[in-house]
Amino acid sequence: MPRFTNRSQQVADHLRSELMRGQWRDLMPGVLRLERELGVNRATVETALRILEEDGLLVGQGAGKRRRVQVPEAELKPRPLLLRCLPYEKADSEVGYISALTHLLDEKGIRFQFARSTLTDLGMNPNRVATLVKRAPADAWMVISGSREVLKWFADQPIPTLAMFGRFIGLPMAAASPRKTPAVQEVVRRLVALGHRRIVMLVQEERRKPKPAFAEQAFLDELEAHGIKTGSYNLPDWGKGPEDFHRGLDTLFRLTPPTAMIIVEPKLFAAAKDHLAQRGIIAPRDISLVCDDPDPTFTWHDPQISHMRWDPQLLIRRVARWAENIAQGKEDLGQTLLKAEFVKGGTIGPAPSAR
Repeated sequence: MPRFTNRSQQVADHLRSELMRGQWRDLMPGVLRLERELGVNRATVETALRILEEDGLLVGQGAGKRRRVQVPEAELKPRPLLLRCLPYEKADSEVGYISALTHLLDEKGIRFQFARSTLTDLGMNPNRVATLVKRAPADAWMVISGSREVLKWFADQPIPTLAMFGRFIGLPMAAASPRKTPAVQEVVRRLVALGHRRIVMLVQEERRKPKPAFAEQAFLDELEAHGIKTGSYNLPDWGKGPEDFHRGLDTLFRLTPPTAMIIVEPKLFAAAKDHLAQRGIIAPRDISLVCDDPDPTFTWHDPQISHMRWDPQLLIRRVARWAENIAQGKEDLGQTLLKAEFVKGGTIGPAPSAR
């Protein structure tokens, strides 16, 4: 007859496994924290902890005090590296290559967890980031699309950190990101050749301030090289959230509508394309549109989306290699820049005035 264990025993078995691999070395977390993290009630946690006390793995220290861990060193298994990710926004956890990275790291015995807050939640404030890091211990951090100030804070800390995207150039930290500058320059050249003069690049604030990042500056420089005077019109400030984004698009098209736009990230590209279509502005008939990142769905569009392509697999392998090096106690400050290329697609065409 099969033997079933009750919920408290299941929780005790889980906590025992965590203890044996060194998750907690000195003091056990409190009941309230375990209740919250495990999603079970307080009585279940209390019973599980008493089971572990009876097994001699924990020692009670009186009412209101956390239990002391008493696992013999000889029985401890090597604790796997805990890599915590600080995403730009919650949607980052749903990106395909991030999911693939999670599975690859798990295969290599590296624990990968997302922080409870995002850079957007924290307002890109280094002080708030510091508080988060203090409250969420980890062996290493991966930061997605960090601002210069945030990444500089991480670079100044002793904890190993890898920047995925973001403004890391010149900082002593590991990084992995596509190098988009040549692709951006090619896009501008093609658009100018098609008669476009009013060309706009829509990117997040962190890529514009306090001064444009490399790809964004290359965009402005390429326009200037073709005799097009640049200013805030070409790299507009549209705020942060979805409402700001749509409001910014309406403002942009009110007086001197652009004839071409380069838009950061597939989700913002889709939002902009839909917003314009609802107002009768269709690509490539009325406007040329280019996304500065790849997306598996682009080949399913008719016409296919014009975009910049780079290999996410190379990004995944670089992060996994870095994490393995850190787990082995090796310093790794290498910065990997992946080649990005322009895929012409079908959402660019001659400027309306050039027809």
